[in-house]
Amino acid sequence: MRKFLLLSILCPLVAVSQQRFHVTLFGGLSNYAGDLQDHQFTLQQSNFAFGAGIKYDFTPHLALRLAYNHGSIEGDDKRSGDPLLRERNLSFASKINEGSLLLEYTLLNMEDRKISPYIYSGITVFHYNPYAYDTLGNKVFLKPLSTEGQGLEQYPDRKPYKLTQFAIPVGVGVKFRISSNTILAYEISVRKTFTDYLDDVSKTYVDQFALGQQRGLKAVSMAFRSDELKGSTATYPADGSVRGGSKYEDWYYFTGFTLYIGIGSGNGSGSGFGRSKGGRNRLGCPNVL
Repeated sequence: MRKFLLLSILCPLVAVSQQRFHVTLFGGLSNYAGDLQDHQFTLQQSNFAFGAGIKYDFTPHLALRLAYNHGSIEGDDKRSGDPLLRERNLSFASKINEGSLLLEYTLLNMEDRKISPYIYSGITVFHYNPYAYDTLGNKVFLKPLSTEGQGLEQYPDRKPYKLTQFAIPVGVGVKFRISSNTILAYEISVRKTFTDYLDDVSKTYVDQFALGQQRGLKAVSMAFRSDELKGSTATYPADGSVRGGSKYEDWYYFTGFTLYIGIGSGNGSGSGFGRSKGGRNRLGCPNVL
């Protein structure tokens, strides 16, 4: 009798721990919305992205996800449909590495259904570092150049931006059960950032002589690139001339497929919380209820 009681207490705990954990694998595309992108959401200038993580189910509907994603974002005025932006001739690219803590809600019980929509949100910490290529094809990181006067004594209101920041993730998708312990989902997720410098473009041009004196001629050449265009007679704009749009902050997003793989022998379509049809659960423990 004592052994039976002990098994009745311990087995559900072991079963739950085995059946509520999932490995997640993501593959898809990354992109961004900002000053060097014509559209808020588009597949143009997208790049391959991937990620992995773990998920823990509190209930069949509510889960906690810990995820890592890697992607790339870029923008180039040469690809713009606006002739004024093409004349600006700025460009950038950046790797994105992020870690996210997400609370996920699945509308329908996937233990009983084959398909269900879901949403999630939480908090993200991400790292980026915008760069561009000069006329010789050399890779040049843009933040140290202070292209808009960040950190220059003449512009005390323009502080250097941080390369590691927080963002708010919001995702929506649809899950499809493809086996007893495997679910495939298609999702679209955005990251609301608190910076307008993902692309190193935000406000206005600064005085080229002050910029060159404190950051060098490379900073001047990367801050204004219209003069690189064939046949251009453009000269460096006056201090305070519009360079970007600071009204809205930049954001980036992912779209693609996430694979959920259950860990442990207890996963199944009947019930993911330690029980199955019949008198014993999937670990062979007696059901007392």
